[in-house]
Amino acid sequence: MDLDKAREFIRTNHRAVLATRRQGGDIQQSPVLVTVDAEGRLVVSSRDAAYKTRNLRRDPWAQVCVFTNKFFGDWVLVQGDVEVVEFPDSVEPLVDYYRRTVGEHSDWDEYRESMHRERRVLLRLHPRTAGPDRHR
Repeated sequence: MDLDKAREFIRTNHRAVLATRRQGGDIQQSPVLVTVDAEGRLVVSSRDAAYKTRNLRRDPWAQVCVFTNKFFGDWVLVQGDVEVVEFPDSVEPLVDYYRRTVGEHSDWDEYRESMHRERRVLLRLHPRTAGPDRHR
């Protein structure tokens, strides 16, 4: 699948499962919301201490399977390298992430404070490959 087609799908479908590698090589999966930022990277919000964040700091590879709200039907799989945008540099990119996944917040100051309180980071996946490459 073409990366631009995958990005277009993800711009309107945000439910996903993120796969990272544990220290022993096993896969750890997490349900997440994902979107695409202005530079075409896939972005996910996470807590600083979450397993997925710790895994990505050690091994910056991830795969994300994105599907529709109906779950059954169209889906895409994207993999690539991930950078962790650390707190507090993550706060404004997290505002952009929220706008792209949910819309406007009723109180942006409160949202920023909750990002601080929760020690939120932003995971940026740089897509290398996308699939599926064949039709059902």
